[in-house]
Amino acid sequence: MTTRVVGWLGLIAHLALAFWYAASGLVAPAWAVAGLLVVWAVLLVVAIQLLRRRPALVPLVPLAAVLIWLTVVSAGGAWLGWIA
Repeated sequence: MTTRVVGWLGLIAHLALAFWYAASGLVAPAWAVAGLLVVWAVLLVVAIQLLRRRPALVPLVPLAAVLIWLTVVSAGGAWLGWIA
């Protein structure tokens, strides 16, 4: 029971990250935002599969999503000149 709750909380956290991925358009070009949204959608599929099989691992999905988002936006700013 507790692992199911943890899984659902992880899924809710991942859904909340959709805002940050969509708002990346303020600092990144459209092609990068489209790529980020594809990554977010793939991670959503992974989270749903984990929710069914291993719900305790679902919170790792939003953690990975945050790390990917920070890496892409930071690298784009540093190496590609993306600015707000």
